[in-house]
Amino acid sequence: MSAINATENRNVAQAASSAVHGAPREYLSFKLGAEEYGIDILKVQEIRGYENPTRIANAAHFIKGVVNLRGVIVPIVDMRLRFGLSDVQYNSFTVVIILNIASRTVGMVVDSVSDVLELGGDAIKPAPEFNGAIEAAYITGLGTIKSGDAERMLILMDIEQMMTAPDMGLMDEPMMH
Repeated sequence: MSAINATENRNVAQAASSAVHGAPREYLSFKLGAEEYGIDILKVQEIRGYENPTRIANAAHFIKGVVNLRGVIVPIVDMRLRFGLSDVQYNSFTVVIILNIASRTVGMVVDSVSDVLELGGDAIKPAPEFNGAIEAAYITGLGTIKSGDAERMLILMDIEQMMTAPDMGLMDEPMMH
């Protein structure tokens, strides 16, 4: 009996340790202007090419409109407009990342999608305090990606917290059905 308890205790300790140190998680990386961002892959439903959405009257300027995705009306947020980037262009690289957030489906327009990356706790550093295009509250950390001798930074976003924020206007109002 005590051998089983010792094994259980060890397993609990290992689970707690990996929770603290952060088991590797997968992030979808994408570009907005010159910056590269990452979001939790578990929030991503699919990636689609950009198509012109149906405009909604009185929507915020960064909400491009809605699309019908297999019978579901999905609001489309242009993250480039949301972050105040200038020179927003729609081309063959422009994609829409379809997200499942707070039991809602939301589309997010980005310049391009890079890849899916696995980052462990040691590759993620806390974000410094700074005034940038994205509010610090939505940044969960900075990921370092090594490829050969080169390193690049990935700004890790809490996309659910951002999309459910009151200033986005996506969660409070019922969407048209």
